Amino acid sequence: MQKTALVPYAHLPHVHHDRHVLTSTVDVSGTAHWLLAEHAPQPGDAVRPFDALVVSVEPDGGVELTELSAVRARWPHLDRLPDGGFVVAASRVRRDADANQVQVFDALGRETAPFSVGDAIEHLLVDEAGRIWVGHFDENPVGIRCWTATGRLAWTSDDADIPGLFDCYALNVSGTTAWACPYTDFPLVEIRPDRTHRPVRVWANRVQGAKAVAVHGERVTFYGGYGEDGDRLAHAEIGETSVEPTGVGLLTLPDGSAPGRRRIVGRGSRIYVQDEPFTTWGVYDLSS
Repeated sequence: MQKTALVPYAHLPHVHHDRHVLTSTVDVSGTAHWLLAEHAPQPGDAVRPFDALVVSVEPDGGVELTELSAVRARWPHLDRLPDGGFVVAASRVRRDADANQVQVFDALGRETAPFSVGDAIEHLLVDEAGRIWVGHFDENPVGIRCWTATGRLAWTSDDADIPGLFDCYALNVSGTTAWACPYTDFPLVEIRPDRTHRPVRVWANRVQGAKAVAVHGERVTFYGGYGEDGDRLAHAEIGETSVEPTGVGLLTLPDGSAPGRRRIVGRGSRIYVQDEPFTTWGVYDLSS
């Protein structure tokens, strides 16, 4: 089976390696971000607000630091807004803190009004219009929703007629378009809320269990799967009503080894992968 190696993309500057990586992501413009804390959270610890540092590494290698005050999420999601601010959200919500689940910080690290998007966040990705896309996992099977940075619900999959939408396994946000591949039926779904005609398109798909999807023109690649398919790259062509498989390979780290525990972010034609100790991002680009 053909192997494809990730291309090294971005790394956390070594001077910050003494801090704990709470989470990391790559935003819609291709900038990598790390949310750092002094110590790793421990199970059973009381949740107290803490100060955190966002280290942003631009595609040209430039580094920017943003200090965030009074972060509340122990197991957070992170992304950057177009105005330079950040979104930090707890993946799980506690009954007494639902209203404060999502924190929006301005470019100076100051919090604005918090809001909630619901429990069980699997993916949180900001598009170039500043909308916050959230895909949920099956402990809160509400599907996919899109929010403004002020907490207004801008789009929901409730009436979108997406078959088998129970757990948002894969979500890709690029420009103002979202792509998804949800459990249980694993269709390929394109969502364009600004399009008046057919804002949602769905293609049947036989690839099971993908954790990320990349799309370029009429080509699509699904990454991941169940069991031994965890490192699978499944390539396909987008047809009228279904995606048709064209080949299968394996995605490896740049040195040819298999990733261990990993984070994955889908952005357009790109799938970014980060494995432990979560200080380096690699990229697979379908367009190349």
